[in-house]
Amino acid sequence: MPQEAAGSERQAGRRVAGAGTAAERGTVERSLAPAAIVIGLVALVLGFIPATHFLGALAGVIGLPLALYSQMVSASTGERWLNVIGMVGSFVGAAFALRHGGFTF
Repeated sequence: MPQEAAGSERQAGRRVAGAGTAAERGTVERSLAPAAIVIGLVALVLGFIPATHFLGALAGVIGLPLALYSQMVSASTGERWLNVIGMVGSFVGAAFALRHGGFTF
């Protein structure tokens, strides 16, 4: 039975690859979700202000891949929520920044 095999592997002390606890994760992995939401909100705010379109576009271009990578390595539902909010903020902020002039000076 597959259930019995999975249970015996856990009892034997074997771990599935990639299944680490939160304590085993590094500092970088734990700080990606808060960084993603902060950069996403910065991109959103700067994207709404026409005078800061360059900085808003830059924050959006940095924040979206950061949030996507953070989503890939996230370990908890709370981190995933923060990542999605950061992704949406980065995307919308970059879109507004590009509408106001994007990467032009």
